[in-house]
Amino acid sequence: MKVTQEKLPASQIGLEIEITPETTKQTYEQVIKNLASTANIPGFRKGKVPRQVLLQRLGMLRIKAAALEELIQDGIEQAVKQEAIPAIGQPQLRSSFEELIGNYEPGKPLTISASVDVEPEIDLAQYTNLQSQAEEVKYEATRVDEALEKERQELATLIPVEGRPAEIGNVAVLDFKGVLAKTADEDENAEPTPIPGGEATDFQVELYEDRFIPGFVSGIVGMNPGETKEISAQFPDPYANEELAGKAAVFTVTLKELKEKELPELNDDFAQEVSDFDTLAELRASLEEKYQKEAEQKTKANQQEALIAELLKHVEVDLPATLIEQEVDAMLTQTAVRLSQQGLDVRKLFTPDIIPQLRERSRDEAKERLKRSLSLKEISKRESIQVTPAEVQARVTELLEQYPDEDVDVERLRSIVENELATEKIVDWLLANSTVELVPEGSLSTPAEEATTLELPETAEPSEDTATSESTNLE
Repeated sequence: MKVTQEKLPASQIGLEIEITPETTKQTYEQVIKNLASTANIPGFRKGKVPRQVLLQRLGMLRIKAAALEELIQDGIEQAVKQEAIPAIGQPQLRSSFEELIGNYEPGKPLTISASVDVEPEIDLAQYTNLQSQAEEVKYEATRVDEALEKERQELATLIPVEGRPAEIGNVAVLDFKGVLAKTADEDENAEPTPIPGGEATDFQVELYEDRFIPGFVSGIVGMNPGETKEISAQFPDPYANEELAGKAAVFTVTLKELKEKELPELNDDFAQEVSDFDTLAELRASLEEKYQKEAEQKTKANQQEALIAELLKHVEVDLPATLIEQEVDAMLTQTAVRLSQQGLDVRKLFTPDIIPQLRERSRDEAKERLKRSLSLKEISKRESIQVTPAEVQARVTELLEQYPDEDVDVERLRSIVENELATEKIVDWLLANSTVELVPEGSLSTPAEEATTLELPETAEPSEDTATSESTNLE
């Protein structure tokens, strides 16, 4: 078999395959023989159909098409094997099937054109002495106090308040009903428009202004238990419910109960209740260490991402379609698994109509991920950066000890660990052979404005004496 190769775009190898006359004849005859033994033709037993009758009944075109399909499949497979081409994915026929049928004559040579995807070549113009900047995340001692305060809040006891009005930080139990405020061009006698989900009974809220739509909490402050009051509030713009964005509202609120939090003291007893430590000092030291390590890890992650971003500016790679589609598959699978673990019905989210859109939207990210992983893999080859079996086993053992009750696929875990360790080693090598300047946090990026996600409650939960509600849709 004569095979001619040519390089094509998108990391493909083009193949021109000349199939010998003997093969085209032999395949054709074998197809006729097979059809004769299986065809059901009235008046003849299977395997006893005369050749001429078979050709007349089935038609020359059908037989040639069947023979051609075998010639194409076998020819491409043999060509890839003969030329020792490291193909990935399924080969593609480049010739027109209709044209091939027209040219196919048993006993005469047949030329077909095909293409196969191969691993792309990585053009690394530079991967050492790179220059970049990354934000340094510094440890903030206040995080320890914030963490301890959060634990105190969670252990707080709610104590009824009497003889004074509501204050910021109190817990209020109230009934409320909201309507949209009338605009100047509305009929004054018309019924006000109820706010969807804007009604609740025995609803428990913690009085902090920034947790609710503007005006709602400030209107409650100063009220006494048993008092009913109309409170004006304003929905933010933007707002999760676009129909309410920017609109004024009026809530009729009845304050039924008022409570305040009694917080536990910060002492050794508190430390023992919220942790495995015997003293508050030990708990503080543990939190300090935790947040210091966290800041160091975030700084290193910033360095790594900045360096890889700089590296990719010096990389050229022509990605084959097979790898892109495989990466898209992997991304969608990861998303589906994550959503499933969150209790969502993936079948309702990944419908036949939605999947093509998801694939298309994932394609650019898939290309970026491939470019990144292939570049790191190329560096590991050039610099002989490898992970030893002992290193992999040590990490696998550590993880298995951390999750003794989990049903773990050890081989899959080993593969994941090996990839992660290899990436760590390669990136550490890059960091050692480049310069990443640390700059103050926030100096390289402007924080995006946080989208407002405040909504009104669809349902209201009865008050409880143990904790304040943090899930109200007024938030």
